[in-house]
Amino acid sequence: MHFYPIYITFYAIGRFLLIQKINLIGIIFFFSLTCLSSVTAQNNFRSYLTKEEKISYRLELEPFQFLEGDDLNIEALAGEQPKKEPDFDIPIVINEKVQEFIHYFQTTRRDRFVTWLARSGRYIPVMKKLLKEHGLPEDLVYMAFIESGFDPYAYSRSKAVGPWQFIYLTGKRYGLKVNWWVDERRDPEKSTIAAAKYLKDLYETFACWYLAAAGYNAGEYKIVKAMKRYRTEDFWKLTKVQYLKRETKNYVPLMIAAALVAKDPEKYGFADVEYQEPLQYEKVKVPELTSLSHVAKACETSLDEIKDLNPELRRGVTPPNETDYEIKIPSGKKDLFLDTFEILQPFEKFEFKAHLVKKGETLKGIAKLYRVDLEPLLEINHITKTSRISKGTDLFIPISKDEEIKPLVTAKKKNRKVRNGKPAK
Repeated sequence: MHFYPIYITFYAIGRFLLIQKINLIGIIFFFSLTCLSSVTAQNNFRSYLTKEEKISYRLELEPFQFLEGDDLNIEALAGEQPKKEPDFDIPIVINEKVQEFIHYFQTTRRDRFVTWLARSGRYIPVMKKLLKEHGLPEDLVYMAFIESGFDPYAYSRSKAVGPWQFIYLTGKRYGLKVNWWVDERRDPEKSTIAAAKYLKDLYETFACWYLAAAGYNAGEYKIVKAMKRYRTEDFWKLTKVQYLKRETKNYVPLMIAAALVAKDPEKYGFADVEYQEPLQYEKVKVPELTSLSHVAKACETSLDEIKDLNPELRRGVTPPNETDYEIKIPSGKKDLFLDTFEILQPFEKFEFKAHLVKKGETLKGIAKLYRVDLEPLLEINHITKTSRISKGTDLFIPISKDEEIKPLVTAKKKNRKVRNGKPAK
């Protein structure tokens, strides 16, 4: 009988443990059901999300962990990220006038603007590099965009020339040579360097890129007078007065609009622009009066390509009195040029004489005057037999170095008066 209390005690303990075990199993089962329900609900919730919402949801909860079977991946996430806004190193103000010109580019001037964008691919890289080398904001390149559309042969009514539209005196002040043989305002490299120097001087005067740009367009003295007259250094306030021309008032908003569209063309509806390849070239030195056609043969390339790389040369030859003229040739052609240029040089070297056309003269008559064949005279001057020449035109006359040829002098016959049936002596 003394074992009965002990049995009862163990029975009670066992029953208690069994009950606790059942409760524990129940708790685990309940917790499992809860977790499964949560995952199911989460998956159901995700099934109703759009792709963009899925991306946002996953980035917040699990940035780089993906459930098996998920159709998202890192590449997809990267592709769906919002596009980064372009950076600018000049002040950008988007006001009503700027928006007006953006719309102008999108509509009225769309075709021309597409041409400018396409051409910008060729010239912007080299121009930005030069501006940076001179310590200037690279985005000033968009001044050339609105000045000329990056056309080296651009010519304005005010006789401004080239991609940066220099007039003769300003170009001369900043080292650009302009004469009958060359016009360095057309040279993308040399004109950009000149523009950089001019813009640096303008910024030192105004300490404001908007005023500097306006000074580039109207002349610095015009802007200085406007600032003094209206007692303001705010470009936008100066646009409200009548003193400045409309062209100058529009210059800065045009530049800003061009920069905005050119840096993000897809945003403004220019998604299918076929950009030209960036300008690339090497430089070699050639003797004076070297024909561009000769350079093209030495490079085994077309004459048009050599002309395109050297738009500053106006007569198809390098200028006289410059024994080592630096000329541009296609990138990668320098070794070939150096190997073949001297070989291709003709045995008979020619000099050229300039002839100023007088009233009544003809091409045939001029060739006869200098005792040269008509064909080389036509070739060197890039004209044909039917070309019309006018008084004051300068022509090249090819002259052999082996002999000095002077023009024939035609003496006028004197009228000999007759006296008493005999001519007077």
